[in-house]
Amino acid sequence: MTGGQQPKMSVMHAFAADSSTAQSGLWGYLAVFALMALSFAGIPAIGAGVVGWAAVQASQGTLNIVVVLVVAMLGAEVGGLAGYAIGARWGRKILERPGRWQDRRLKIEASGERVFAKWGWLAVFLISTIVCGMLKMKRSRFAVWNFIDGAVYVLAVGPAAYGAGKVAAGEHDWGSLGPLVAGLAIAAGCAVLAATYYRRHKARRLTARARAAQASRQSR
Repeated sequence: MTGGQQPKMSVMHAFAADSSTAQSGLWGYLAVFALMALSFAGIPAIGAGVVGWAAVQASQGTLNIVVVLVVAMLGAEVGGLAGYAIGARWGRKILERPGRWQDRRLKIEASGERVFAKWGWLAVFLISTIVCGMLKMKRSRFAVWNFIDGAVYVLAVGPAAYGAGKVAAGEHDWGSLGPLVAGLAIAAGCAVLAATYYRRHKARRLTARARAAQASRQSR
């Protein structure tokens, strides 16, 4: 092989490697979007796994962490709206349909109603989007709360997994520890806010009940 051919072959190999990396990255982002959409549409337990996996891949340079987080949030919103639409149209028919696991489905329905009565709109964080649609939550408000739910979910798991991947690879600078700390802080902050909201929501319900009872006594 002549000296002029060697640089050409090197360029071709580099181009092929870049193309392969870009193609694998595209499929990775599509997988994140699709699996997050399925997770928020009503198939539980896969969201955290896919965000964690993609974030670790980003920590090793295979994917871009910013793109991973954005794609995951978009998938969560699309899947949540799809689950809501399914629940609003067919939710009760699906959950109350006779057949196998009917008792389990009825328990899911009853549990969702109790959670919504107890937590109000914060129930979007706790119950299936299909149940949210079945309970006829206002669509526009659900869209906002579902986006917040997805953003919190992704921004808590993603940066924490990204930082953990960096630390596991032997990187201990602030660029590695910062995302880990940020993800954990977001999760802790959301837990505190949820507890505060619940206490206030409970206090409002108790006050409303007390006023209703007092009005009932006075009317007698």
